[in-house]
Amino acid sequence: MAGILFEDIFDVKDIDPEGRKFDRVSRLHCESESFKMDLILDVNVQIYPVDLGEKNHTFEQTVRIPGKKISRADQFEYVMYGKVYRIEGDETSTEAATRLSAYVSYGGLLMRLQGDANNLHGFEVDSRVYLLMKKLAF
Repeated sequence: MAGILFEDIFDVKDIDPEGRKFDRVSRLHCESESFKMDLILDVNVQIYPVDLGEKNHTFEQTVRIPGKKISRADQFEYVMYGKVYRIEGDETSTEAATRLSAYVSYGGLLMRLQGDANNLHGFEVDSRVYLLMKKLAF
């Protein structure tokens, strides 16, 4: 069954702060507007160029039944399909983790979404997800 795991608008705060490692890939450091989540995302900038300060509407969607068309993807400019490979809690807290990090690999392009555990409750290791992005015009 398909469902939206997380959806928000992200501000691009930094691009390649550690330097660029590949010609066609940049690592974006972003912050969400509504939930104050941190996003680090590798993007093929040859296909989807991104500038500092841009706002992108992004969300994660679980996989639908094979053979079914994902019509929502048609509304977005950049789509990736990947697998959740790790979820980590905040080890600095003595109580139950209040901040989680979900890690996804999109065929080698990596993502880390970090923030309040309540916003990441739908992420599960080994689940398949889509990332859908589009630039917002203001």
